[in-house]
Amino acid sequence: MAVEVAPRGVDPRIPNAARMYDYYLGGKDNFVADRAAADRVLAVAPEMREVARQGRELVARVVRHLVGEAGIRQIIDIGSGLPTRENVHEIAHRLAPETHVVYVDHDEVVCAHGRAILAEPERVTMVRGDLRAPQAIIDSPEVRELVDFRRPVAVLMMFLLHLVPDADGPQDVVAAYRDALPAGSYLALSHAASDGRPEVMARISTIYRRTDSPFAPRSREEIGRFFGDFEMAGPGLVNIWPFAELPESVDPGLASMGYGGVGRKR
Repeated sequence: MAVEVAPRGVDPRIPNAARMYDYYLGGKDNFVADRAAADRVLAVAPEMREVARQGRELVARVVRHLVGEAGIRQIIDIGSGLPTRENVHEIAHRLAPETHVVYVDHDEVVCAHGRAILAEPERVTMVRGDLRAPQAIIDSPEVRELVDFRRPVAVLMMFLLHLVPDADGPQDVVAAYRDALPAGSYLALSHAASDGRPEVMARISTIYRRTDSPFAPRSREEIGRFFGDFEMAGPGLVNIWPFAELPESVDPGLASMGYGGVGRKR
């Protein structure tokens, strides 16, 4: 049996949410334990692969809206996950090459892969940081090098907050990011829903207890609170395909598995 080699400090025997997501997308940056845990999720919710693919499409639509329509030129993508096709900076740079993008993730495997593919330090960087330490991220030299907090910034938290349990105070954490942003900035997030398919979500939550991250789907009302007093853009907080009609090829039931939206600070 081949021995899996992981970066220092990473235990490949413990399933990881980002690497499981990579597996759903058909990626190769995952370990046996990640694939085994993801397969257990797929046994409960075989549509998870399509959810992951459509989640990437959602990110692309949000970035096109922020850069192409809202005129944003600074993006902080928190919980960015492993690099894939059509990354945030690639989409943004096709619309506005001067856009600065900071990727943030706490997983060393993600950061190692991110640094390996990023060769544009004047426009794009990868920062290791924990969502739950907002000030440390905001004040990090790498972030300050590319982001001017006197000008509007878009913060992305796509399919991230349902990996943060209530015990860690996610509402207060997100509020700290909102408070740090200047007027005209945006918060974009998507989140697994507890009120769409509760039985399936409960079973998925049980599987994730054996990973390095919990799985905490929330109701539409709870997810809406993350935006505080930000003004919701487009259709507001909706099932996970804002700014576009649900693709005809997608089972409408998938949309009930999450909510997404974009809010603007007035």
